[in-house]
Amino acid sequence: MSPHENLRTSELKETTEIINFKHESRLEIHSTIRKQALIQLLLENFQRFKVKVGADLQDDICRCRLIRNIIGPEKTLMTDANQRWDVPEAVEWMSNLAEFKLLWIEPTSPGDILGHATIFKRKTAVAAATACHNRVIFKQLLQVKGLQFLQIDSCRLGSINENLSVLLMVKKFEIPICPHAGGIGLCELVQHLIIFDFLSVSGSLENKMCEYVDHLHEHFKYPVITKNVSYMQPQDAGYSTEMKVESV
Repeated sequence: MSPHENLRTSELKETTEIINFKHESRLEIHSTIRKQALIQLLLENFQRFKVKVGADLQDDICRCRLIRNIIGPEKTLMTDANQRWDVPEAVEWMSNLAEFKLLWIEPTSPGDILGHATIFKRKTAVAAATACHNRVIFKQLLQVKGLQFLQIDSCRLGSINENLSVLLMVKKFEIPICPHAGGIGLCELVQHLIIFDFLSVSGSLENKMCEYVDHLHEHFKYPVITKNVSYMQPQDAGYSTEMKVESV
């Protein structure tokens, strides 16, 4: 959502001119890249988008406005603060982004279970748990109604068994599961979990989605396959984790 470009500038006499030139050029290049990337994703029929927030409020407002204007009012827009905020900051920040009709925020430390519940009481939908490391935290978040969307991380939880325990709890509490993916190999891993959930646990795709980033799949012997903006069922045995020798 927010690629970074390193720009070189010609030598200018005044330091302030150099700073202003770099700042304005970088913003212009970033905006151009975002527009091109978003338009391409829309052409590929992507319906849901997530943007990183939390470092600078005015920058977040500009980027959310840019993205919302391009994707239109009907597409889904989500945000992730990568646990940057404490609870009051999360509540205040999200009130400033409310105009962009965000589906959820990934706000604060997953260990702050009551904090998640407090954020939700302020009418901000919460998606949590990309950083949760065991089923007990998930259980407590569900018990206090501290999240409305649950994001398992196929690596963070540490085992298939731990992930399956969470899938069963999600079914009990009737919370949509929307697994986190996008890092090195996470898409390859999580595809098995979402397919298992559909076939053997929930039997439903309602309000569910799985993150996807078209990034670094070339390093895996059995890369994830997508078609029509959907994960395809793997055809090879195993957990799709084997990397190519030349990539290790």
